[in-house]
Amino acid sequence: MPGIATPPAPIVPPPAAPPTVAPRTITEPSPPQSAQTGVWIAIGTICMSFAALTSAMVVRQGAAPDWRHFQLPQLLYVNTLVLLASSGTLEWSRRRIAAVSVGAPGLVPRLDGLAGVYLTLALGLLFVSGQVIAWRQLAAQGLFLATAPSSAFFYVFTALHGLHVVGGLLGLSYVLRRLRRVAGPAPQIALRAAALYWHFMGALWLYLLVILATRV
Repeated sequence: MPGIATPPAPIVPPPAAPPTVAPRTITEPSPPQSAQTGVWIAIGTICMSFAALTSAMVVRQGAAPDWRHFQLPQLLYVNTLVLLASSGTLEWSRRRIAAVSVGAPGLVPRLDGLAGVYLTLALGLLFVSGQVIAWRQLAAQGLFLATAPSSAFFYVFTALHGLHVVGGLLGLSYVLRRLRRVAGPAPQIALRAAALYWHFMGALWLYLLVILATRV
């Protein structure tokens, strides 16, 4: 109506801009890889377990007049060479696949790059089979789990290590399946973690072989 002043329109503030995230710089450390972190945790746990078993064996040997010494099967030394060779083939394969990924990051690794993983699986199975044969050789000599404390510790040490090796074989089989089907950095990280665990299995067996050769 004439003579009546209309109120001014309310002033609406402009919408606030969404918060921006600063881009990651080159020098900023990348987030830790969960696969390798899990492997390091597993390695620490396994080390503590075998350290406890080693301490128990040393105490039991010192306090037991019935401790019986026996000669280890010679096949264990052949098995050691097999396991160390499998570690070498896996490391060769890992480096070759990594080199192929640098040259062509979008490609799935070729068969020649995966040959080392296949060979590692075969050698790992050969190692486990050799350990079983070594147990049979001890059984043929009348040495069983309950024969003496020394033979009991031998079976416990080798059986636990063998179970962890089987776990490593299963992990390598999973990584191999991913390498055959998936391109990119994720399978490379998984292969690096699996190789770390496998190398640790070789180092752990060398430690156990020295302990068994000097104690039993």
